[in-house]
Amino acid sequence: METTTLALLFLVPLLVWRIYSRLKKLVARQKSQPWRHWLVATAVPALILFLATTTKFEILPLSSLGAGVLAGGWLGVLGIKLTRFEQVGKDFYFTQHRYLGLAITMLFIARLLYRGMEIYLNTRLDVPVPPPPFGQSPLTMAAYGLVTGYYATYAWGLLRWRQRSQPLPTSE
Repeated sequence: METTTLALLFLVPLLVWRIYSRLKKLVARQKSQPWRHWLVATAVPALILFLATTTKFEILPLSSLGAGVLAGGWLGVLGIKLTRFEQVGKDFYFTQHRYLGLAITMLFIARLLYRGMEIYLNTRLDVPVPPPPFGQSPLTMAAYGLVTGYYATYAWGLLRWRQRSQPLPTSE
């Protein structure tokens, strides 16, 4: 094995561990900020539409993206049901279900790492065989659909929660 391949095999688990430790902080208790929820709830569906155009409207990648979005939407509804909501005075907080959010995001990151490894290993062949273009890979589209569907649905759920909740009156 080449030195670069050995270094890559050593660095990938380190990279996964660093990503996991950062993501753990993101699924901890957070202050609810409606502008963030609106940003995610509107930008992520636009990203889904953009991803749909990268498939060149071929059936398999497009249906994989759609199936991923549907599965992610269902998991987003489940995620909202498992979320712990709090209100402290005028401030609103939510704590996302740790394992659900981490599993979906790490699955997406694992797919990106796999695509990167696939590209790297193909460059080492005598006759490189390029992987399918970005939008033509059904597994990549399913992973993108899953993560975007989850976070879009989750953001809409947070917006609905904030609209239903009223700030507590302050005692003076």
